[in-house]
Amino acid sequence: MENRTARLTLLIDPKKKAIFERLCASEDVTPSQKIRQFIREYVEDNLGSDWRNQVFGDEDNAG
Repeated sequence: MENRTARLTLLIDPKKKAIFERLCASEDVTPSQKIRQFIREYVEDNLGSDWRNQVFGDEDNAG
């Protein structure tokens, strides 16, 4: 699975950011957790449910 993390920087309208943070807080998740969820869902929607094997190959089974 993922051994490292990478930073993703994006620009967003401050009002949208504030709304997003409030919505995340209401779900008891951090904005980072929600963004990671969005990315996982997007990747799975586009690559299918076996995307981890496509991306990580045998690394996923190595540990």
